[in-house]
Amino acid sequence: MMVIHYICRYCGVQVGKLEGTHFQSEQLGFHKLTDAERSEMIEYNRNGDLYVKTICEDCYEAFRTNNDNYYNDYIIH
Repeated sequence: MMVIHYICRYCGVQVGKLEGTHFQSEQLGFHKLTDAERSEMIEYNRNGDLYVKTICEDCYEAFRTNNDNYYNDYIIH
């Protein structure tokens, strides 16, 4: 079984996960990413799980209301 974990790139919270035996790039929208975006956003671990860096609602709101947050690599909320 393959698991795809969606993790906020800024605070580390798990946004969601998908479990299944087969996923296609087109189903997940990965085909729309450039190679650079793919390598920056998607990581595989040893057991085959996939980790996708995304943004959670709290961090999105923090960025929307305070643009200075873009200078931070990590946000605690």
